[in-house]
Amino acid sequence: MRFLVLSDIHGQSRVAKWANRLAAENDADEFIVLGDIVHFSPAGWAEEFLNLLDLPAYVIPGNCDPPMALQYIERVGTLLHERKMEMDGWTFIGLGGSNPTIFDTPFEMEEDDIRERLKPLMEEGAILVLHCPPYGLHDKVAGGKHVGSTAILDLVKEYRPKVVLSGHIHEDRGMVEKDGTLFMNPGAAKDGFSAILELNENIKGTLLNKVAD
Repeated sequence: MRFLVLSDIHGQSRVAKWANRLAAENDADEFIVLGDIVHFSPAGWAEEFLNLLDLPAYVIPGNCDPPMALQYIERVGTLLHERKMEMDGWTFIGLGGSNPTIFDTPFEMEEDDIRERLKPLMEEGAILVLHCPPYGLHDKVAGGKHVGSTAILDLVKEYRPKVVLSGHIHEDRGMVEKDGTLFMNPGAAKDGFSAILELNENIKGTLLNKVAD
């Protein structure tokens, strides 16, 4: 399986055009969308955007997606938020939203809430599809402060997923392998960034070059 991974679209419809092009060029089978599709409102724009994609999409909401967006996502995509599913022998576990931010965005949860929602889904060796990164990994904002979730970090240490996908932090795009887990933030799609995740005999992640629409 090969996925084109997008995050942080923030209401920019032009993303769909170049994302479809990159998906075709990289022989992607499906999309994974890591949230912040909508930029606060309207919630229904999530459905409009996903309808523009040429391939099936597995989707979670971000902290800037109002909770009402979930119903629109589910109309046209496969909603992974607070769900676990099997695909080609891989277990995918999803959680959208984020821990509290200074911006008081629509889809935030306290750390205890994140832990309570995510832990019952967890199992070893899974693919975690998240909006919020674990604390200390692709979570550094301007000024160098780490703002990721401590609850997610604890669960990653306990269950050792194979892959952790996250977005949310536009400033900390990147990919790193640590203790047998591949961590990847594809970057903000609104700024032209995306990534490829390939799951076959081996796991391979690729950060794609920025596109200029």
